[in-house]
Amino acid sequence: MDKIQLEVVDFEPGKSFKLFSPRLRNTFLWHYHPEYELVYVEADAGIRHVGSHISGYTQSDLVLIGSNLPHLNFDYRLRSEYHQIVVQLREDFLGTAVSTAPEFTPINQLFKKAANGIAFHGETKSIAVQKLKQLPTLTSFGQLLALMEIFQVLANSDEITILNDEDISLQFFLKDKIRMGAVYEYIGGNYNRHPDVNVVAAKVNFTTAAFCRYFKKQTNITFTDFVNQYRIDVAKNLLMQDKNVTEVCYAVGFESLSYFNKLFNKMVGQNPSDFKKSWVRKQQLR
Repeated sequence: MDKIQLEVVDFEPGKSFKLFSPRLRNTFLWHYHPEYELVYVEADAGIRHVGSHISGYTQSDLVLIGSNLPHLNFDYRLRSEYHQIVVQLREDFLGTAVSTAPEFTPINQLFKKAANGIAFHGETKSIAVQKLKQLPTLTSFGQLLALMEIFQVLANSDEITILNDEDISLQFFLKDKIRMGAVYEYIGGNYNRHPDVNVVAAKVNFTTAAFCRYFKKQTNITFTDFVNQYRIDVAKNLLMQDKNVTEVCYAVGFESLSYFNKLFNKMVGQNPSDFKKSWVRKQQLR
C-alpha cells in the first residue's frame, strides 16, 4: 500500500469547482491536494482522519479541508449504506476577490482556518447540508452562488471544531515512511481480537518502542487508545443496528462489560444503553 498520495483533481472546462459523490468504501486513500474540499457524509459511524487529528463521527460529518492538508477518505471501511457529497474548489476559484473584497472577509478567514481542518456541528451543519443537497438541481452559476451562501453560513458560525491545534506541515507527511494503510488494515481485521502492537510495528518496519513513539507523535494518541477508539466507533454502529449492549461489548473485543460501559461513557459522553435509546428515539421522530 502506497504512502501519502497527491490527488490530481480534474475540473470540467469553465468550472472552478467540482461537485461529486465518491464511493471508496474499501479503498484507503491517504492523500492531499492543493484544492479546498468541503466533505459531507451521512453514515452510521466512520473515521475522521485529517492531518494529525483522528476521531470518529456518528450519523453525519461536515468538514472543510484546506489546501494540501492530508486526509483519509471519510467513507473508508464503512459497514452500512452511506451518502457523500464532496465539493472541491480551485485555490483561486474566485480570483483575488475573496482576499480583497471586504464583503468576503469572513469567508477569507474561514479558508485560512481550514488550513487546520474544521468540523461543523448543530444548526450550522443542518443549514449547510440542506443547501448542499440542493446543488445538483441548480445551474453551474446557481451552484457557485449557493456555495458562497454555504461558506457565509460556515464563516459566521461558532459551532465548529478546529481539528488540528497547529499548522500541519505537508513535508512532514511526505517524508513519512510508515504506511498508515497497513496500520488501519491490521486494526480493521483484528480490533475484535487482541491487536498486537508488536505485529503492527513489524508490518511497518519499526521496533515496537520506535513505533509507539512515532504513532503517538503522528496521531496524538497511543496505539492502545486508537484501537479502543476504533472499537467504540464500531460499537456505536452495532448499537444502531439493534444489537444489545452485552452482545456488542464482546463483538468488538472487550472482555469486561463494566470496562466497556466505562470507556464508552468516557468517549461518547453517555453509556451504551442511553446511546442506543437516544438513537431509537431519533429514528422514531423521523
